[in-house]
Amino acid sequence: MSARATPYASWGGVLRAPHIACRPATRAAAAEVLCGGGTMVLHGNGRSYGDVALNPGGGLMDITALDRFIAFDPDTGLLTCEAGVKLSDILEVLSRPQADGGGWLLPVMPGTRFITVAGAIANDVHGKNAHHLGSFGNHVEQVELVRSDGSRLTCSRTEHPDLFAATLGGLGLTGLILSATLRLRRVPGLGIESEDIRFGHLDDFFRLDAESADHWEYTAAWVDCLASGAALGRGIYSRGRHVPGVACDPPARAPRLSVPLTPPLSAVNGLSVRAFNALYWRKLGGAGRRLSIGSYGPSFFPLDAIGQWPRLYGPRGFYQFQAVVPHADGPAVTRELLKTIAASRQGSMLVVLKRFGTVEPEGLLSFPMPGISLALDFPNRGEATLRLLGRLESLVMEAGGRIYPAKDSCMRAESFAQGYPALDAFRAFIDPALTSAFARRVGILKEFPA
Repeated sequence: MSARATPYASWGGVLRAPHIACRPATRAAAAEVLCGGGTMVLHGNGRSYGDVALNPGGGLMDITALDRFIAFDPDTGLLTCEAGVKLSDILEVLSRPQADGGGWLLPVMPGTRFITVAGAIANDVHGKNAHHLGSFGNHVEQVELVRSDGSRLTCSRTEHPDLFAATLGGLGLTGLILSATLRLRRVPGLGIESEDIRFGHLDDFFRLDAESADHWEYTAAWVDCLASGAALGRGIYSRGRHVPGVACDPPARAPRLSVPLTPPLSAVNGLSVRAFNALYWRKLGGAGRRLSIGSYGPSFFPLDAIGQWPRLYGPRGFYQFQAVVPHADGPAVTRELLKTIAASRQGSMLVVLKRFGTVEPEGLLSFPMPGISLALDFPNRGEATLRLLGRLESLVMEAGGRIYPAKDSCMRAESFAQGYPALDAFRAFIDPALTSAFARRVGILKEFPA
């Protein structure tokens, strides 16, 4: 199969580089490429914010043409599909309301539906119900994996279980996923009851989160990252749950609106962020609370409403940062992180604070752990932003936390090793034909670029 130099970029737009890329049309062709010699990175729909799916100047296999459904059992909810099928495709085809208003749904959905199944597995993504149902990998039944030595394996909890555990959250380094079997979830109603509650400071978040844990499946909060003093950590807490008998259609496969061009300067700056955050915090009016019932699309995938939204950050792009710290020190460390961000006068409108529960992920390098997670974007201001990210990383590591590879662009190798103690065990399952800029940068692979 021919390959040609093609530009690929991180979703945050900080890293852009040509790759020697190919896009096989079938599983057989993809396996042939992997076994044909050389090294490469596996690339899905390009929604990783950093460099986990990039290999600047080197080989890249684009798997998005592997987008076929193979089988679905309407009695058990078991779906087998190719690796390049997007979550949006699954929702469009299978999440249709039935006569009672209920239907099949992916058990775990991240903040975007425009990622591939293989990408969801490789990054073991999580959603707003992580405290109830864990991460994506908890609902994967098996994967069909091909390795560069020509072996083609079915991996599950009973067949090649060690390789299965390495592949869940394995960052695309254990082999090429050709297909996967997922267990979908039957919900009593596809409609969602949502409640938004304005809160005044960080302590209120933890109070709301504690009282919501047992009765609301989906929980997360937007936080004003520029607020300080008595208002530190103020935001809007959002919680949702399925309503039996209430139907809704799945969201569209593609956004209805899109940012057509990248502006010469970032539209996300100190003035615009401060103005937006002040207005957004007040969006609920005097009552400070709003209850509604509707489609799950706006609740789960708010950013998917606008295509190519990262262009708003301008040609320099942005860095995404997401970390989790253990529950014991969660409030204190989150407070310190927000103080540091507010003092830097950096940050953006897109800030999410949520809790991970005790459902353990099964992947050796899976990100979720019991604790409090903070995620946000930082417009790329060069060294000032890198210094800030370094300070945040230090706070997280001192607290015994970890940083999410799918959203990272600058984590130190020692921080990755500390945050992912199964790293040495994982290395035994790496396929020698697979690489990535991230894997080299954080020392998963011992060789580094010249």
